[in-house]
Amino acid sequence: MIHSKQQQRAAAIAARAGQDPALGTHLAGRLLAGWRFRPRSVIAGFWPLAGEIDIRPLLLALAGRGNSIVLPVTPARGNPLSFQRWRPGDVLIRERFGTVRPAGEPMAPDLLLVPLLAFDGGCRRLGYGGGFYDRTLAGLPGHTAIGCAFAAQRVDCVAAEAHDIPLHAVATERGLMLPKD
Repeated sequence: MIHSKQQQRAAAIAARAGQDPALGTHLAGRLLAGWRFRPRSVIAGFWPLAGEIDIRPLLLALAGRGNSIVLPVTPARGNPLSFQRWRPGDVLIRERFGTVRPAGEPMAPDLLLVPLLAFDGGCRRLGYGGGFYDRTLAGLPGHTAIGCAFAAQRVDCVAAEAHDIPLHAVATERGLMLPKD
């Protein structure tokens, strides 16, 4: 059994190696069928990094339904994320850590689609270690957060700490998982 977050991060990166990012199309279908997105709500997504499941088909579908899509802006360490509007076809600006952001207007999300390295049956997530999403979710009480990952990234138990906020659900190419009671 893996105990430390550092060990879990290494195992999670290995687990998603070789997964096809195009499985994001299946994730999109499962999430659109299994989650009730409010019309015209603001949804925070993410532009996938190498090795992450590609949620761009989901972002395009949501934009096509009239939702406003925002992408995160990577702040200085120790700060929460902010979000700027993205529309299909917008030029993206490169940031540090390999992320990109749009140049659109700042907007606050109603729902967040969150990247992760690993998740467990309680919808606890293991992130990359910068704490950006932890700080962001802590500052947005009452907002909904759904993790997006490959099913292979599921582990028995995430080494969660007091500041780690569980997700409301996790979406994979195999389906939508709600936290176990």
